[in-house]
Amino acid sequence: MTSHSLPEKPALAFVSSHRPDARAAYKRLKTRYGDVAIEDADIVVALGGDGMMLEALHAVMARDIPVYGINYGSVGFLMNNPAEDDLILHLGRAEKTSIHPLRATGRCRDGQAFSALAINEVSLLRQKHQTAKIRISVDDKIRLDELAADGIMVATPAGSTAYNASAHGPILPLGSRTLALTPISAFRPRRWRGALLSHNSKVRFDVLEPETRPVAAVADNQEFRDVLTVDIEEAADVRLHMLFDEGRALGERILIEQFQA
Repeated sequence: MTSHSLPEKPALAFVSSHRPDARAAYKRLKTRYGDVAIEDADIVVALGGDGMMLEALHAVMARDIPVYGINYGSVGFLMNNPAEDDLILHLGRAEKTSIHPLRATGRCRDGQAFSALAINEVSLLRQKHQTAKIRISVDDKIRLDELAADGIMVATPAGSTAYNASAHGPILPLGSRTLALTPISAFRPRRWRGALLSHNSKVRFDVLEPETRPVAAVADNQEFRDVLTVDIEEAADVRLHMLFDEGRALGERILIEQFQA
């Protein structure tokens, strides 16, 4: 977590979810503070829930522009509380958290190759009623010959409180430099709970029996069907920045989440 400099009159780009309260706030805020294109902004302000924050971060993926989220959604774990009257003051005092996304590359049954970046997690999910069968390798060594499950995921610390937590994966401190490898409803080995990996680990998933047990890969909100192989590693060359109000640091909220019943 670091501080950040802010121009006296920052250029703001507002983006909004489709929720009525977020759209109403979008109209009020852009009228009051102005609204520029994302590529011309000093800060992108995302209005909505965590899904809107992810969309905004993907929109600035190739730009060094921080995103400040305001919660008009249902969860808002990555968002700040609404503060329309003194937004510039909040932006000036906000603290910056920088993260790296995951890069997933793979190949589908039809020969199509794909590549995608994921801020929260990369998941493999069964497409039919039968369990998926997946071989897991870490750093070019097979670690599990066959996992029979609904799926498997690799989650970042920033994403560890999302789908990963719902699948009973560990919640990771933001500065832990680790990744969570978490099975989804594992059938065999039944007692396997996953693994904690170094942030620079290279994970490979090979889909077994892909003709009869098809599997989809999902990187945040991007889906690829009928995959054969997926390689996942931290995208060290991509850095994303989120802004949080004083007292609402993401690392602190992740710590609090670990003590919730």
